[in-house]
Amino acid sequence: MLHLNSKVWKNPSYLQSSFGIFMFFCSWGIWWSFFQRWLNTIGLNGAEVGQIYSINSLATLIIMFAYGAIQDQLGIKRHLAIAIAAIAALVGPFVQFVYFPMINAGGTTRFLGALIGSVVLSAGYMAGCSLFEALTERYSRKFHFEYGQSRAWGSFGYAIVALVAGHIFNVNPLINFWLGSVFGVIMLGIYAFWVPAEQKEELKKQAEPDAERTNPSLREMVSVLGMPTLWLLIVFMLLTNTFYTVFDQQMFPTYYTSLFPTEEIGNSTYSTLNGIQVFIESAMMGVVPIIMRKIGVRNSLLLGAFIMFARIGLCGVFHDPVMVSVVKLFHSIEVPLFILPVFRYFTLHFDTKLSATLYMVGFQIASQVGQVLFSTPLGALHDQLGDRTTFFTISGIVFVALVYGFFIIKKDDQEVGGDPFYTDKQLKAMAA
Repeated sequence: MLHLNSKVWKNPSYLQSSFGIFMFFCSWGIWWSFFQRWLNTIGLNGAEVGQIYSINSLATLIIMFAYGAIQDQLGIKRHLAIAIAAIAALVGPFVQFVYFPMINAGGTTRFLGALIGSVVLSAGYMAGCSLFEALTERYSRKFHFEYGQSRAWGSFGYAIVALVAGHIFNVNPLINFWLGSVFGVIMLGIYAFWVPAEQKEELKKQAEPDAERTNPSLREMVSVLGMPTLWLLIVFMLLTNTFYTVFDQQMFPTYYTSLFPTEEIGNSTYSTLNGIQVFIESAMMGVVPIIMRKIGVRNSLLLGAFIMFARIGLCGVFHDPVMVSVVKLFHSIEVPLFILPVFRYFTLHFDTKLSATLYMVGFQIASQVGQVLFSTPLGALHDQLGDRTTFFTISGIVFVALVYGFFIIKKDDQEVGGDPFYTDKQLKAMAA
């Protein structure tokens, strides 16, 4: 399913990176897939849930920029990854004894709890996700394996836990967070103690006084904020990838469960559907690089935006659980069409030394800014006008972004500042 060949199993850095990101997504997915449902069950309405997501996103974008800058300085060192894994290992006791009591209290205590939770959950997961993706992508270039194949294990891990998350949620939602801690402990062990020989050798080389500098300077990292072409892409991401959280996490779970006779049946069915969707997503991580080689990086990004526009709009058209389930599965194609092409876009058009910072700023931070801007107003719109109007509004915003992206996203042969990219057709022509 993950489109692996026998050679890749002999690559120790591929194995370490894959199992590490697998455990991260297990630790995150077991509670994140039902986070919005949990907030609803403890009495928060749509606008209040939107406020929680907005506060989380604000914390995430600040932490994420710091993560990108720090990791670009660290190169392939894992200090930051180990710290994040330690936070993930503590998510269960934190939610049980700190976050849940404060959110449940209401008033000023709830607001303080939301602030504290935003720092802990963002540092361990929302911002941590981007860090692990950026680190894995860097390892893939340094130690010669396909990033998409390794990242697929993350989706595979999320899919496995998503299949059971709803059933556990029906028993006691806090168990989900404690299981997150269990997976976090395993992840901590992988990043702290599993260091392949080739990585040790590379770290030794980089530590030599006369070694070639591979890490960007602070000035180079800050300079990314002055790149007009990056800001044009940020606007595109702000109006597209933002809605992975605003729509798919903040609104869709409750909408989907409302289509069933009881909440328990809805939770269990959503858990199964979510698991199936992410299983397909993990397989598509191996297929999307093939699609990119056929149609190019730019066209792959635009295809992802078109699928998002159609998928969210069709959720407003259909109100039958079977048809909505079919539409939801298109998400499994959409996610890889954002994650993989955007990484290749940055390494194609920008300096590869800045890949972590560029990914954090241009992709993830842009999405978090969008969530800060859209989560609360769209949550309030959802409370007032319901599902259909809100879904059509979001779909309309994505369509505007798609038209905008058609004109501003650079073609693969324009302003190549990093590693060139060629389609299979171009490679054949060059060979001829």
